[in-house]
Parts: sequence; C-alpha cells; structure tokens
Amino acid sequence: MAGAIASRMSFSSLKRKQPKTFTVRIVTMDAEMEFNCEVKKQILDEKIYCPPEASVLLASYAVQAKYGDYDPSVHKRGFLAQEELLPKRVINLYQMTPEMWEERITAWYAEHRGRARDEAEMEYLKIAQDLEMYGVNYFAIRNKKGTELLLGVDALGLHIYDPENRLTPKISFPWNEIRNISYSDKEFTIKPLDKKIDVFKFNSSKLRVNKLILQLCIGNHDLFMRRRKADSLEVQQMKAQAREEKARKQMERQRLAREKQMREEAERTRDELERRLLQMKEEATMANEALMRSEETADLLAEKAQITEEEAKLLAQKAAEAEQEMQRIKATAIRTEEEKRLMEQKVLEAEVLALKMAEESERRAKEADQLKQDLQEAREAERRAKQKLLEIATKPTYPPMNPIPAPLPPDIPSFNLIGDSLSFDFKDTDMKRLSMEIEKEKVEYMEKSKHLQEQLNELKTEIEALKLKERETALDILHNENSDRGGSSKHNTIKKLTLQSAKSRVAFFEEL
Repeated sequence: MAGAIASRMSFSSLKRKQPKTFTVRIVTMDAEMEFNCEVKKQILDEKIYCPPEASVLLASYAVQAKYGDYDPSVHKRGFLAQEELLPKRVINLYQMTPEMWEERITAWYAEHRGRARDEAEMEYLKIAQDLEMYGVNYFAIRNKKGTELLLGVDALGLHIYDPENRLTPKISFPWNEIRNISYSDKEFTIKPLDKKIDVFKFNSSKLRVNKLILQLCIGNHDLFMRRRKADSLEVQQMKAQAREEKARKQMERQRLAREKQMREEAERTRDELERRLLQMKEEATMANEALMRSEETADLLAEKAQITEEEAKLLAQKAAEAEQEMQRIKATAIRTEEEKRLMEQKVLEAEVLALKMAEESERRAKEADQLKQDLQEAREAERRAKQKLLEIATKPTYPPMNPIPAPLPPDIPSFNLIGDSLSFDFKDTDMKRLSMEIEKEKVEYMEKSKHLQEQLNELKTEIEALKLKERETALDILHNENSDRGGSSKHNTIKKLTLQSAKSRVAFFEEL
C-alpha cells in the first residue's frame, strides 16, 4: 500500500516540490551530436518508421551536415558509396541501383547550399520529429475488457494503439487535458482536468515497467507545461544571448560565404583569363600558321600567275600565228578554188578544142585521103600530061595540124593545223495564448514546408514505378493507407483525434 501511495503523484504536487527558480541545462555540442546520431541510428535500424521519400530527404541533410556545401568538383559520382544513409527496407523495396539512390540524394543535397552543420542537423530533426513513431515509447497494456493494446507516451500526450498498428493511434489524450496520473500495482489511473469525466484506467502487462511509465508521463507533462510558461528573466536573458550569438554566427557565416563567393569568383575569373590567354595563344599560333600558309599560297599563286601570264602570251602568240595561218589558208583556199575553177574551165576548153581538133583531124584525114587520091590521079595525069604538056604546073599541098595536148591541172596543196590546249585548276503567456502561438508556429512551419512536401510527393511519384509491391512491410501498407486518408503527418492525425470530447474518448477506450 505504501508503494501504491508513493506511486500516486499528481503533476501539481510534482511542481510544488520543485524550487521556484531553476537552471536551464545547456546542451553541449557533443551531446547534441550524440542525440542526432541516436535518432539517425533508430531510423536506419527501422525502430522509427520512415517513408522512402522522407528517408531520401533526411539522407541529404545528413550529407550536408557531414560534408558541407556541395561542390561538383569534389563530390564526384560515387562519393556516397560507403555511406549508410537509407534503411535497408527502403533499398530493398525498389528496383534501384546505389547509383540511382545517390543521384536523388545528391540532387537534394545540392539545394542545401549555405546551411551550416547545426542548421542541417536541426532540419534533420524537424523532419524526423514529424514521423509517426518518433519520440514515442510503447508499452503493452489492457483495458477493462482485457483487450491487449499499446500505450504510447510522447511529448504530445498519451496515445492508444492497436498492437498491429504503431503508426496511427486509435485515441489520444493530450497533456493539457490530464490532471494527474497514478498507479497501484498494475493498474494505472489517469484523471482528466474535467472532473465531470470518468477516470481513465488501464492495466500494464509488467509490474517493473510501471515506474518507468509514470516517470515518462511526469517528465513529458512537465516539459509540455514548461514550454507553455512565460520564461523567467534569467531564461529570457539566456535566450536573448542565444539569439545574439545566433545572429553573430549568421553574420559570420554570411561574411564567410561572401568571402568564399568572392574567392570563387576571383578563381573563376582567373581561370577564365587563363583560359582566354591560352585560347589567344592558340589563336595567335593558328594565325601565324595561317599567315605562313597564306604567304606560301601567295608565292605559289604568284608563280602560277607568272606561268599563266607566260602561257597566256604563248597562247596569244599561237593564236596570232593560227590567225595568220588561217588567213593564209583562207587565201590559199581562195586561190586554189579560183585556180581549180580556171583549170576546170581550161580542161573544158581543152576538151572542146580536142573534140574540134579531132573532128578537124578526121576531116583533114579524109581530105588527105582525098588529096592522096587526087595526087595519084594528078601524078597519073602529070605523067600523062608530061607527056602531053610540059607547061602544066604542079599544084601546092597543106601539111596536117597536130593537136596540142592540154596541160594537166596542178596538184592542190593540203594544210593541217594542230592546236595546243592548256588547262588550269583553282579549288540546359497563458494557456490559451500559448496554444494560439503554438498553432501559429505550426501554421508557419506548414507554410514553409509546402515546397518540401511538393518535393516529397514528386519523388514518391517518380520512384513509385520502381516499387516491388511484394516486398512492402505491414508498416509500409499502413503508412500508405494513412496517406490515402489524408493523414499527412503525426500532428495532424493526433489533432483530429483530440477534436473528440474526452468523455467519448474514454468510452471508446473501454469498448475496445
């Protein structure tokens, strides 16, 4: 009984035991790094479920925290080959090679340029804290009916889960609706702030974890309330100093970024000038070579021009000689035609003359025969007349004319002209106000993460075609069903559940 009484602690009594002032524990950098490494390890070991698209984004922030800004000349393909960045469940769920995963991680890694290591780790935690299983401690419990359930304790409140579904709680009780929590043996009792509502009771499965559950509930409730109180003067001063230090570091980072940018620009300018100088040298060398080739070409052209000029003179001379020869041939041809015509005329005349002479010869022959005959007769008559008359004189005779043969026409000379030819070739403060402030912060965060959600949806759509449905785990299927129902985040899901009245939630728990 004493143990049971000692275990009944209300949140208000816990606060009375605390001193009026308290010191704020400053988390060192090493402790923060250790915490981040623990969260990363739980995600990689799949103790915290993380959807594939979110795991790629978390991997990109982990790379930014480790390697700094992306530099294509340093972070070449394969530089993440030895890094463990994704849960094995995610890798086995898709038909993608390590190079394909590295390509998508690097694409987001390049967008984080300018973020310091602590900023990248903070962004990693902001994304991780929205995962359904992040910060939730699960304990096996039973309700009045003996139904086996899971109790989830986290910074937002108490959540009741089905043992088969650790992602989506069936009902939730936020810390601002709970007055105190106590246990007796295995029975836990939760009293709401509204006294009209019945208490909420459940039994734990193991006695040794009761104290742990109570301590977790008290610690988370205390943290929940502390975050919604006005800060003390000391804390305000520390926060102001932290803001100043953050602003100083931000200015220092900006100065370093400007100097780095100026140095990179100077290096790019130097490289550009060196490249241009080298290019100009190459152009000068090419120009000199082109000039030498031009001079050689000019000499060759001059030589060809001289040869062409000489050949032109020779051709002109030959053309003149050919013209003279043509004139001579033409003149000779004219004379030859005239002589030929004259010769033909002479031949014709000679033929006519020969014909006439033949006729005359025939006539003379006949006349000669006649004369012979007459001569004989005359001789006979002379003989007879000698005898008779001495005074009869003899008659004269005419000799025959011989035809003059026509001279043969002279031979007509023939001329042959051979012409020479020459060729040339050229060629891309209060509870209500604090609650409102918290809600406002959530709205601002959601606005800022709109672009991020669009990127996650885009990546999810892109790799959906490569998913192997038969390798999906029960948590993958539950996460997809939540997404299809519009449960985009853990906070939205719990908010929807807490919109129900506390009485109806207690009744629902007892009926499970």
